[in-house]
This record gives sequence, structure tokens and C-alpha cells, in this order.
Amino acid sequence: MRYVLGLVIISVGFLITWKAEWMMDNFGRVAWAEEHLGTEGGTRLMYKLIGISAIVLSFMYMSGLIQAILTKIFGASINTVNQ
Repeated sequence: MRYVLGLVIISVGFLITWKAEWMMDNFGRVAWAEEHLGTEGGTRLMYKLIGISAIVLSFMYMSGLIQAILTKIFGASINTVNQ
């Protein structure tokens, strides 16, 4: 199931990255992105960053790297709660 979900998220991330212009046309510009990520194209960049982040996080989830990182970060607090 992990791999199926990962492939779906990778596909969605690819579509978000590929169709950033379409998303901007349909959902409008994001004022925060336009101000902080560039003057004329910050919204496109934000959509592309969201898509690429989804792809990278999905690969990390599929390989088990996310779980390993979260265990390293929160492992002590998780073990304390379970005991």
C-alpha cells in the first residue's frame, strides 16, 4: 500500500509542477508568494516547490526514510509515552 500511495503522490506532485501556470490561472495569485518568492512569478515558483516537495517526501515515505528520521527526532519522547 505504501508504494501505491507513493506513486499517486508522485503523480500529483508531477502534475502540480508541470501545470503550475494552469493552477495559477485557475486558483489565482498568492500575494505572499508574489511578495516573498519573486516579483512576477512567485506563485508559479510556489506551486513548483510544492510539487517537488511532494515528490521528494513521497520517495522518502516509500523508502522508509521519513519514519527513520521521525524516530530519530522524536524517538525519546515516543518511548517515554509508551512506557
